[in-house]
Amino acid sequence: MNIIKSPYDEIPLVDLTITERVFQGLGDDPDRVVLVDGPSGREITAAGFETATKSLAGGLAARGLGPGSRIALMSPNIPEFCIVFHGVAWAGATVTLVNPTYTAHEVNHQLKDSGATVLVTVDLFLDLAREAIKGTAVEEIVVIGEAEGVTPLSDLMGPPLAEQVKVDVDNHIVALPYSSGTTGLPKGVMLSHRNLVMNIEQCLCVADVVEGEMTVAFLPFFHIYGLEVLINLYLASGGGLVTMPRFDLEQYLSLCEKYKTPRLWIVPPIAIALAKHPVVGKYDLSHVIQANSGAAPLGGEVAEEVGRRLGCTATQGYGMTELSLVSHSTPLDRPRAGSSGLTVANTESRIVDPQTGQDVAPGDTGELWVRGPQVMKGYLNNPTATAETLDADGWLHTGDIGYFDEDGYLYITDRVKELIKFKGFQVAPAELEATLLTHPKVADAAVIGLPDESAGEVPMAFVIPMGDTPPTLEELQSFLGELLSSYKQIRRLEIVSEIPKAASGKILRRVLREQVGA
Repeated sequence: MNIIKSPYDEIPLVDLTITERVFQGLGDDPDRVVLVDGPSGREITAAGFETATKSLAGGLAARGLGPGSRIALMSPNIPEFCIVFHGVAWAGATVTLVNPTYTAHEVNHQLKDSGATVLVTVDLFLDLAREAIKGTAVEEIVVIGEAEGVTPLSDLMGPPLAEQVKVDVDNHIVALPYSSGTTGLPKGVMLSHRNLVMNIEQCLCVADVVEGEMTVAFLPFFHIYGLEVLINLYLASGGGLVTMPRFDLEQYLSLCEKYKTPRLWIVPPIAIALAKHPVVGKYDLSHVIQANSGAAPLGGEVAEEVGRRLGCTATQGYGMTELSLVSHSTPLDRPRAGSSGLTVANTESRIVDPQTGQDVAPGDTGELWVRGPQVMKGYLNNPTATAETLDADGWLHTGDIGYFDEDGYLYITDRVKELIKFKGFQVAPAELEATLLTHPKVADAAVIGLPDESAGEVPMAFVIPMGDTPPTLEELQSFLGELLSSYKQIRRLEIVSEIPKAASGKILRRVLREQVGA
């Protein structure tokens, strides 16, 4: 067995809940601003954040919502997102994080699967929320702010709960984001307090965030990247966030300039914009020391172009929801173009031949396996998917193909898994195929991802028509648009008479990719 060890010193296990760790990082200045609503400039201090969090926990506890309760949170990036997440965590309950760009159909699936009984949202999404809760266990919709016919968040506030409700930090599930994993429909990823806290400590070995440091947070908080690197890491290290409910390049650059953010946390499409868009030159970004890209691989040439244009160091990391986010990260003082970095502390890696399950020779390419305290507990209600991804020895089979160089830097080159990464979002071919098959003009369908410079990958569908009149791309896009999120959309269509399949019935996507390549 060829195990790649971390070059960093082992970190002692931290026996705190995620909110205890965040409170620990708030520091001694109660008036320090830790959260800013970017568009309005509204500020929340460290004392204000802690008091609101504990008051929400007290109100939830008074309603009997605590260990065993699951509360859904569907909100854009606003300061109250942080308060709700940590208020629920302080009360000992579980937060399931809902993508607000989901359709009612998609939200309904997550609410049913998670067993959430309360849905917290904003007034903008109330129509979606009312439709999505039908047939679920949700008994109450809570709105951040006020709206007719629903409970305002202020009504949930109670006497502050002074202490964290006791939970088992190793096994209590505090966060339940949804991910398609290595394949298939979205599944609830069970993350414990230990998972989240240790991943903060692992990240801080590499990202030396200092007290008072601000960053602009446009990466969605419902995504593990936004939740863990932005909310939890920054608050736990004495930093602060300027939130953006939706991304706008000029507003982002303006906020970065105003708050003199040393680090930019981005994804590949934003990296491309920073490298190439002419508007970037209008803003003073001389204070930026690092631009770190994640969520999908970024080409080394683009990363270097970002670094040259901004006069900073461009880095990458590697992670996934099932890893509480990070397993590999690039140190600021030792960047390497195109690499996802070094194995973080307390973590082991292997590169395994996906066909034989045997470790490959050093330097050779294979599937990345990871083991460490940040590895998820498993998938909710899905022991089969858990067993396929997480083996008995604790190794998480990531489904990503890569190799390590002689200095221990990871390079991701391809994927075993079938997921398509569109602008950092996960698109499961199986979900698109299942939805396409409900269209009356579709007899059979297969979906693959095509490389795309700006999006990373775009979904392409191969369709066997039902009858003599094949569907058009526009017809299928309109149909999918009513059922799935906008990023789960086919961008190309090919009408075919046959879809290559194995004897088991599994679609041979490799053959389809080869056909397109030819």
